[in-house]
Amino acid sequence: MVRTQIQLSEDQAKIVKTVAAAQGVSAAEVIRRAIDAVVQTPSAGDMAEKRKRALAIVGKFKSGKSDIATEHDEYLAEAFDR
Repeated sequence: MVRTQIQLSEDQAKIVKTVAAAQGVSAAEVIRRAIDAVVQTPSAGDMAEKRKRALAIVGKFKSGKSDIATEHDEYLAEAFDR
């Protein structure tokens, strides 16, 4: 491992210590896990599973509208109340 030094706000430090105590690990381990969760790139297996799950829901929901392909911008603007 590489030793490094970081600065945390007081609130961040309290949260890290609280999580560490709850999980029974060091503060450094909490920070390592947080970094891994943020920068972890999905493997090919993960992407294949995500694709499979996405394709499994295709066509399962219906809007009742037949012009979504041509009017999608209008519907999106309406959904976001613009």
